Amino acid sequence: MKAKIHLLQGDITSADVDAIVNAANNSLLGGGGVDGAIHRAAGPELLAECRQLGGCETGDAKITKGHKLKAKHVIHTVGPIYRGGRSKEPELLASCYRRCFEVAAENNLQSLAFPSISTGAYGYPISEASGIALRTSLEQLKRFPQIEKVVFVLFSQSDLDIYRKALEKL
Repeated sequence: MKAKIHLLQGDITSADVDAIVNAANNSLLGGGGVDGAIHRAAGPELLAECRQLGGCETGDAKITKGHKLKAKHVIHTVGPIYRGGRSKEPELLASCYRRCFEVAAENNLQSLAFPSISTGAYGYPISEASGIALRTSLEQLKRFPQIEKVVFVLFSQSDLDIYRKALEKL
C-alpha cells in the first residue's frame, strides 16, 4: 500500500489527479492558505458551487467540480483547530482523511492529492498530523483498493521531510 502513496513539495492546485483535497473552513466559502489558493485557481464557479453545499462539519467532507483546475473534482474537508490534542483533534483529523476516501470511492475516483490538513492556520503540529494522515490513508487504501494513487503535496521542504520520516516509521 505504501507504493500508492507519493510525497512531494509543490502546488496542490496543479496536481494531476482526479481530485484535490481542500483544507477548508466550515463555511466552504474560501479562506487563506491552501483554501484560498484552490479557490483562486478554480475560479469563481467554485465559490458559487460551494454556496449551494450549506457548509461542512469538522471531520466531514463534500465534493464539488474542479472548474478551472487540472483535477476534475475538489473534495473539501474541515480539519480540527488544534487545542492541545484534548478536544478529539486526532479523531477529527483522521475522520477528515477517512471521509475524503469515502467520498472519492462514492464518486469512482482513482487518485487524490492531499495537503497537510490542519497544520497551517489551525495549528496542528505537523509531526503528529503527518502520522495520522499517513496511517489513516494506508488504512483507507486497504478499504478502497480502487484508489490507485494518493499524493501528499507539501508546502515546504521541511514539511516534506517530516512526512517522509513519518512514512518510513509506518
